[in-house]
Amino acid sequence: MSSVQRKSQLSDSIIAVEHVFKSVTDSTGTLTILRDIDLKLHARETVAIVGASGSGKSTLLSIIAGLDTPTQGTVRLAGQDIFALSEDARAHLRAQKVGFVFQSFQLLGNLTALENVMLPLELADRRDARGVATEMLTRVGLAERLHSYPKVLSGGEQQRVALARAFVVKPAVLLADEPTGSLDFATGEKVMELMFDLNRELGTTLVLVTHDRAIAARCSRSITIEAGCVVDSPK
Repeated sequence: MSSVQRKSQLSDSIIAVEHVFKSVTDSTGTLTILRDIDLKLHARETVAIVGASGSGKSTLLSIIAGLDTPTQGTVRLAGQDIFALSEDARAHLRAQKVGFVFQSFQLLGNLTALENVMLPLELADRRDARGVATEMLTRVGLAERLHSYPKVLSGGEQQRVALARAFVVKPAVLLADEPTGSLDFATGEKVMELMFDLNRELGTTLVLVTHDRAIAARCSRSITIEAGCVVDSPK
């Protein structure tokens, strides 16, 4: 590889995970959850992290997000070593660059759909928060549900609110942890189609944890984790 090609490849990496280990210790001893994870995720690609329950894939996603800390190793987001930053600086970088979608939706029950989606914009001091959030909820098919609270929304509607909240800040990276795990098959299919559509429109890097091989097959690349190790990671 030429120096020009190498430079281009490095500049195209939005996330670099470098020799990451994660262990936890309790009265029964030490459990190693991740072992020497080393991989790069590139701008605009869609990546599925797959593996059996307990393989370490959700822990890896949390470390990529900076929500959990590795025992050893480095994670770089947009070129910055996130664990060299203070907790506040890491949270600020995450707010600027990263969106999240969870299996359990993680909506605030005391806020309407519109208020849930406005929240990250308001935290970023966006004066146009209401208009931008309304537009995004309309984009995900919830124009008639702006003022509804999560408890009166179906699971599919709640996940669409969560998608709108994640994408409304136009993040460089979207991290999704089993986003259809709480949904029936048909609703899950619609949510995944919407997620991929938004990903293409906004040019976001999508990193998706799933045990569903059919969903993984829709991504441009799959990374397989077994017993805390990467066993398959095509470039």
